[in-house]
Amino acid sequence: MTTGPSDCSGGFFTAAETCVPTETLTKPVRRRWCDRFSLTAVCLSVAGGLCMEFIPRQVVAAEQPSGITQEQGDAILQELRSMRELLEQISRQQARPAQTASPAPDTARVSAKDRPAIGAPDAPVTVVEFTDYECPFCKRFHQTTFKSLKRDYIDTGKVRWVVLDLPLPIHPNAGKTAQAAHCAGEQDKFWEMRAVLFDNAPTSDPESLAGYGQQLGLDTQTFEDCLISDRYLSQIGNDSEAASGNRITGTPTFIIGKSGGDWVEGKRIIGAQSYAVFDSAIRLVLSEPSTGAD
Repeated sequence: MTTGPSDCSGGFFTAAETCVPTETLTKPVRRRWCDRFSLTAVCLSVAGGLCMEFIPRQVVAAEQPSGITQEQGDAILQELRSMRELLEQISRQQARPAQTASPAPDTARVSAKDRPAIGAPDAPVTVVEFTDYECPFCKRFHQTTFKSLKRDYIDTGKVRWVVLDLPLPIHPNAGKTAQAAHCAGEQDKFWEMRAVLFDNAPTSDPESLAGYGQQLGLDTQTFEDCLISDRYLSQIGNDSEAASGNRITGTPTFIIGKSGGDWVEGKRIIGAQSYAVFDSAIRLVLSEPSTGAD
């Protein structure tokens, strides 16, 4: 890109060292620098909004403006050479094909030990659900598909359903809400609290949580003491780490596998999918040969 000595519009220009889009410089500054050097500015644009001037050495010698010594001119040229090398390096790197992250695997493996579960302990299939109580898709799944799956598979002894927590950063109260479910579980009301939390989501302020406890007939003082203690934060954090280790980043996400020991490994299902998707996946696992415990 070539510009006149008193017009740097369309180029990138700074004090002959680094370059930025000219719109970031005021017009008087652009004109002052152009007039000072009285040179044609030749800029090489590279990705990322950078460019620099290339000023031939003989031009500096022949048209050296007053106030600029030969030593200063040589110093400017040296800086320009260094910048040129750097910009050429950046240009080469940006010309390389972008490296894209590989897709997440179709399967995952997590521990279900000591996590809330519903269904027969000896059910042949285990489903692990990563959930967030403020997630609208988790709410929709609970109010629709889960009820049908419970009727057809959990209540009939075919599936054991395990819940792990994955409170997302975009939901500021999801962590406390997850604790509320576990605190209710201390009084054997985990699944009842889970249902209430989803039915009332995203309302999860402290007063509402206390009200849900009363609604379920909990010992409210014990329940509130549990919430204040934050004693389930570590467990919830471990669940989030398990999700991260399996490249699970959203909710709801499910793992459907053969039961056997504390670990569950199987197909992952992402999102509040239809009943048919879960029905097909569960039937597939049911058709597989039994495996031994870990």
